[in-house]
Amino acid sequence: MANHIVLFEPQIPANTGNIARTCAGTNTHLHLIEPLGFLTDDKHLKRAGLDYWNDVNITYHADLDAFLDHAKNGQLHLITKFGHRIYSEVDYTDTEEDHYFIFGKETTGLPEEFMRAHEEDCLRIPMDDTHIRSLNLSNTAAILIYEALRQQNFVNMELTHHYQNDKLD
Repeated sequence: MANHIVLFEPQIPANTGNIARTCAGTNTHLHLIEPLGFLTDDKHLKRAGLDYWNDVNITYHADLDAFLDHAKNGQLHLITKFGHRIYSEVDYTDTEEDHYFIFGKETTGLPEEFMRAHEEDCLRIPMDDTHIRSLNLSNTAAILIYEALRQQNFVNMELTHHYQNDKLD
């Protein structure tokens, strides 16, 4: 079982870089569905991911259909403000299947036809829609992956760590 963050046609390199850093710190596989709105050697992408890029497992997919073929045996979780179920009400503890958290591009989200075909898999993070259109993509990805990890008892994660110069020891 593995957790996966899937970015559909991401456009802002800093968001993708921040998400890559979260993936490195949570042992989460990152999937990028093309076309991307930036080059992968973009300086902002590299800066946001800092020196963690070598620790990120990344798979590129030519389009949504190629990704869906890759993930056909996993559980899809479409993250959208249009979802009718709250993300924290879903059980992510099934250790027999991969969980794919799919996020749309920053400007237009996921394709409507795709969401309608997977309406039961559409999840929402509660927010006050009268003040904002959406939450930041990298923040949203972190919220979802940490909820899944919490439910999975933070498997393969260090719950505590002592550093050579630990400020709390």
